[in-house]
Amino acid sequence: MKTALVSHPDTLLHVMDGKHPESPARITAIMDALAEQKLLDKLQRHDAPLASDEAWLRVHDAAYVQHIRSIAPRAGIVRLDPDTAMGPMSLSACQHATGAVIKAADLVMQHQARNAFCCVRPPGHHAGKAHAAGFCIFNHIAAGVAHALASYQLDRIAILDFDVHHGDGTEDIFRNDPRIMLCSTFQHPFYPHRGADTRSEHMINVPLAAGSNGQVFREAVLQHFAPALERFRPQMLFISAGFDAHENDPLAQLKLNTEDYRWITEFAMSVAKQHAQQRIVSVLEGGYHLPSLAASATTHIRTLAGL
Repeated sequence: MKTALVSHPDTLLHVMDGKHPESPARITAIMDALAEQKLLDKLQRHDAPLASDEAWLRVHDAAYVQHIRSIAPRAGIVRLDPDTAMGPMSLSACQHATGAVIKAADLVMQHQARNAFCCVRPPGHHAGKAHAAGFCIFNHIAAGVAHALASYQLDRIAILDFDVHHGDGTEDIFRNDPRIMLCSTFQHPFYPHRGADTRSEHMINVPLAAGSNGQVFREAVLQHFAPALERFRPQMLFISAGFDAHENDPLAQLKLNTEDYRWITEFAMSVAKQHAQQRIVSVLEGGYHLPSLAASATTHIRTLAGL
């Protein structure tokens, strides 16, 4: 079986303003790099379907879903917070991004794909039960996890989040759900200024100081994530794949490189092989230096695909 690549053209149409770092060029950079490296023919290609409101209602408050639908603009820009806005195609982009994660979960659970990467935007891991934040409107990975729990009689799912920012929205949604383990490294103190003091048996938050390099990151994963995942024995693994901890990224100050992303992908695959029948669904989160994003994401996808 091949690795599935799930995406949709509408994710290119979400625009917050002309200067925003979370731009359509992020998707284009990854897809162009995959084409240049002749990887596209070695992957399963899937268009993401539209997610239903039911998918969002598993992880978001009904009033919030209705509010976002009611303010989605037909023209112009509507701001949700200082960093996050919606344009005329943002709602469709979000529906397809969530739909991508659900489609990927189905492909993996039904043995139709080796594993999957969702090349979508906007990102989602800062979106909580009832709020948008940090470029995120709906929490796509949380909706995919909730779908997998509801559809496949799973009891334990782990989320590995190596974005430079803490996945606070994902924690907000799953903080009180022992079926979910969130393992999150993040720069601290740094946006969203959460996570450093909310660790629990299934919220494995590991703050890293600005300037931390790949060695520090790898030691943190082996010291904190590895034993927790060994105890938890996840039946499926989701990845919030943010590549903004790269040393070239302009929005943060961690010092990872492309080889560190290869290493963390191999770590995730070893956990999935041992406990989860190799089931992995990875979802694009951050990453704003386009050349580094493209190189890191293609390395991640190449490693998932065993190429």
